[in-house]
Parts: sequence; structure tokens; C-alpha cells
Amino acid sequence: MRENLACVLSQNMAFTDCMKPTDFAAEKKGIKRKNWRNRIRFLLKTNSSKSMTTRPHRPTADDVQLWAQSLDKLLSHKYGKAAFYIFLKSEYCEENIEFWTACEEFRILTSKKEMASKANSLYEDFIQNEAPKEINLDFHTKNDIAESLHEPTTACFLSAQRKVYSLMENNSYSRFIYSDLYKELSAAARGEGKHIKS
Repeated sequence: MRENLACVLSQNMAFTDCMKPTDFAAEKKGIKRKNWRNRIRFLLKTNSSKSMTTRPHRPTADDVQLWAQSLDKLLSHKYGKAAFYIFLKSEYCEENIEFWTACEEFRILTSKKEMASKANSLYEDFIQNEAPKEINLDFHTKNDIAESLHEPTTACFLSAQRKVYSLMENNSYSRFIYSDLYKELSAAARGEGKHIKS
């Protein structure tokens, strides 16, 4: 019975290998913003359960320590990115990493049709005034993006992405590194904290 419950809980709280903005939006349903401790518990869960034997990786103490070196290193590690998203969500600014991730995906598109569709979607979701996930950008950057929507290129969101990255790096990232979430995650990865406080 307990193994079945653990399996169901792990499926509900699973982190994906490649978190996409659509994954982030779907996560908002039913998960409280301040409920990061449960998410981190799952992130650190060992493969002791029979149903969890295929779990490929969990962050090591070295991984977590590496995240403190730079935002680039944090975002390049799938669990680092997931932990940072949980932190941003608790601070009500997850739209920044959602936009940054969507821009990363946009930059690798090759089809003009896909690019035009994704560019309009990004603009409607993050850039235009009163967008559902509006990010903090100046008028000129927003205007440049609006003008580029007629002939979108892989670089049309680059300026906005850099500004959002800078905002995350100079504000949110340092708060994340000094947060209780990061400290508890680091201690648990070193084996010093077997349980994240509730």
C-alpha cells in the first residue's frame, strides 16, 4: 500500500528531463507556491522504492555546489533549473524563467512557419501589455519585438531574453543562493539533512 502511494506521489511530483514553458503552466494547477519543500523532497528521493528503480539521476553535493558558481551553471543542470523555478514560483516571478526557457526553444526553430507561430505566441504570452505572464521590459524593447513579428528571426527575442537573464542573475539568483530552499537542498545533497523541514 505504501509503495503504491509513494509511486502515485512521485508521479504527481516528477520533474521532467526538459522543462518547457507549457510544463510550467500546467504545474500551476494544484501546487501551492510555498510548497517547494515537497518538491525538493521528491528531487532528493533515493531509489529505495521498487517502483523508482529507473530514476536516472539526482543532484549530488557537487552539482548543488556548482549551481552557486553562476546562473549559467544553475540553468544548464536540469535539477538546478527545476529548483530555481520552484524558488521563482515562491517569489511570484516564475514568468522570467518561463520566458527565458521559451526563448531558448525559439532560437533552435528552423521552420519559418513554426517560428512565426511561436513568435506570436511568445509576444501574446509575455511581451504585449496586459499579457497573462507579462515580463518587465522597457517600451523600446517591446516595440522592437512587435515590429519584428512581421519577419521573425531567431534573434528577435534576444534583447528581451538578455534583459530577463540579467534581471534573474542580479536579483533572483543571489536570493536563491542564500535562500532556505538552497541551503536545505545543499545539506540534503551532502547527506546532512535527510528530511527537508515541513
